[in-house]
Amino acid sequence: MKNNNRPLIHEEIPEEHEDPLIQFLHKTIRYAVKMLAVLMTLVIIWGIGDVIYMLYHRLIQAPMYLLSISDIFETFGAFLAVLIAIEIFINITLYIRNDVLPVKLVVATALMAICRKVIIFDYKQLTEMYVLATAAVVLALGVTYWLISEKIVKTPK
Repeated sequence: MKNNNRPLIHEEIPEEHEDPLIQFLHKTIRYAVKMLAVLMTLVIIWGIGDVIYMLYHRLIQAPMYLLSISDIFETFGAFLAVLIAIEIFINITLYIRNDVLPVKLVVATALMAICRKVIIFDYKQLTEMYVLATAAVVLALGVTYWLISEKIVKTPK
């Protein structure tokens, strides 16, 4: 019988392993994941700087302090790119934890990324099939996210 009071232990890359080579490789991968987390943090900071610079640059152009619709969409795209980078950072850090299965977060990140594309679509340059295929991906990811959420909520105790 399963004890539901204990946390779920899931280790993709366990720190301890019976084979010394595999243990060394796991430690190396764990350090690599930590390095990726540091690098992603730098990307996020750089992205925030880019958003600030882009917004400042757009606002000082004539007519001053006004944004066109395309400027607004580009700004939204830049904001969403930073938010996606933050989600990816969270995904990276979850790889080294052993109490989390990050499936829901990975699906949420993919859904956010595809929705970002939809927000900044230039419908004058896209084919109908491209829009329909994108809609199918959004629908599939949305249903997947909903099913995962329902599974988590309705797990029997």
